[in-house]
Amino acid sequence: MRGSNATATRQGAPLRVGVPLLGGAAVIAALFAIDAFAPQLFAAPLPTRAQDAITLALSVLIESLPFVVLGVVLSIVVQVWVPPGVLERWMPRRAWARRAVLSLLGMLIPVCECGNVPFARGLLMRGFTVSETLTFLVAAPIVNPIVIITTHAAFGFDDNILIARLIGGYLVANLIGWLYSRHPSPDALVTDRFRQTCELQLSQEGGASGRGRRSLAQFVIELRSVMPALVIGSALAGAVQILVPRDTLVAIGSDPALSIVAMIALALVVSICSNVDAFFALSFAASFTPGSLVAFLVVGPIVDVKMLALLRTTFTTRVLVGLTAVVVLFAFALGTVVNLGA
Repeated sequence: MRGSNATATRQGAPLRVGVPLLGGAAVIAALFAIDAFAPQLFAAPLPTRAQDAITLALSVLIESLPFVVLGVVLSIVVQVWVPPGVLERWMPRRAWARRAVLSLLGMLIPVCECGNVPFARGLLMRGFTVSETLTFLVAAPIVNPIVIITTHAAFGFDDNILIARLIGGYLVANLIGWLYSRHPSPDALVTDRFRQTCELQLSQEGGASGRGRRSLAQFVIELRSVMPALVIGSALAGAVQILVPRDTLVAIGSDPALSIVAMIALALVVSICSNVDAFFALSFAASFTPGSLVAFLVVGPIVDVKMLALLRTTFTTRVLVGLTAVVVLFAFALGTVVNLGA
């Protein structure tokens, strides 16, 4: 079994490298195609847009990196140093109540969505279910105390944007947790590579010195898992942004329905850290509806392209497709309700 896993890993390595390369080649080809067939869509020439893409990608990477490292450290603390049963002892026994508590755990962890991924991996390794972990992952970057403070600083209580973001994030997290708790085969929701990491973690020795070695080994393993995804996701976020004409998005900002669609699309590609995304959204407040801003603030921390790349280190593609569909539809409904009440 172990030999077959190693063989599969070696066979999968070229695929993992090849897919990002193909994606990068496709983006470059798209840029040249747009310049050739529809240059009027963009005011700036291709070299300027390419430079902007590199700047955006680097800003996303630099902004996210400290939180990823912090998340890895917290993950190691949970996996290695917190004694078995300590976290579980404070959890309710009923499944829905456990998910409800885990969806509020982010209030105690000032880490943005990037750092929550390795922390959630640590929860999975401790034995928390996939549905419970997904509940935490979806809610944590929205109920994060720093996110609450920055959203209030940007909007205050105007148009109930802060309240709608918090309630919406909590509700969609528990909705997703409930949906995936119904899955007949939870193990099929995580990748083979993550299962191999779990087996390696369980095989490590105990004791204080053993825990120190496990911490170091796990730190390397986690960084090797999430850093390539972070780099690829950041590059993709920068490239996609220069393919989307910003003027087109702003032109439809006043329409109650189209404005929500536009801001959801923007949230998927800009990949701004949830700790500061409220100030980015504030720049659209004059031309976009309140509901569209709420939709942006709910979708971005959960399923932007950078986050999806990070989540792919742990969860299967089918899970990410379902997660994205639920979050987008929920955000559209939430934005519509906010617009009706505004």
